[in-house]
Amino acid sequence: MIHSFIAHTSPGRSRVFALVRGPGDELEAVTTLGAGDLHLTGELVSALNSFLYDRDDRVLGEVLDRVPKAVRMAAQQYLKDKCAPIMGAFTECGPVEVVREAVFFGQIDEELEEYLECAYTIGLGIRMSNERQCEGGVRWVIRLLNDEVSVPASAEPRTWAIPAGAKLARTWTSKQKADSAGPVRGALQVAADATDQGRWVRIHTLLHSRYDVDFEGSGTSEFVVDVFDAPIPLKQQGE
Repeated sequence: MIHSFIAHTSPGRSRVFALVRGPGDELEAVTTLGAGDLHLTGELVSALNSFLYDRDDRVLGEVLDRVPKAVRMAAQQYLKDKCAPIMGAFTECGPVEVVREAVFFGQIDEELEEYLECAYTIGLGIRMSNERQCEGGVRWVIRLLNDEVSVPASAEPRTWAIPAGAKLARTWTSKQKADSAGPVRGALQVAADATDQGRWVRIHTLLHSRYDVDFEGSGTSEFVVDVFDAPIPLKQQGE
């Protein structure tokens, strides 16, 4: 699994590597910038890391258009071979595994809050959404992940990809507004208010880094609440 891209720069060249996590960490060569293009090193590494975590090639393409053809081709070939979109449990933004299958709560109450607090305290990733039940009423679906996915500093605070065609009404993060009651209660209050208005809500947690490169361990945990301009969806058949 590729963790991040880094560069080693000397007066004559910059060598770009991929840090590959496994039984033993390894560096894989990606491409090399010559002396005349050293100033593009930081932008290239940042764009590669952003692509790694959101698979949006727009910014990366702008940088690759400015580097020599050989560098562009080498980077594109490496990404094609090693960085195909990895659909994890919910998103291509990072390898996550479900450690607890769906748990359902009929309402936002002290029991649900305590459940999230416990998961958050021990560092599990959280994914939560509301849905309408066939017989009426709303329930909350929660899945716990083995870890919180990290995002680099330049990326937006989101690791749960927005569904195609869905329109956001607003996004709230626990970093935006410090709540003396804590991030869990703050997120649940936003979710409850939006649900009362009949809106579809999704909540998830992530680690938002202070850096774009080698950001593991440098992040702060955040709750993200996405409120969609859409009615609460009907529960999936079979659940």
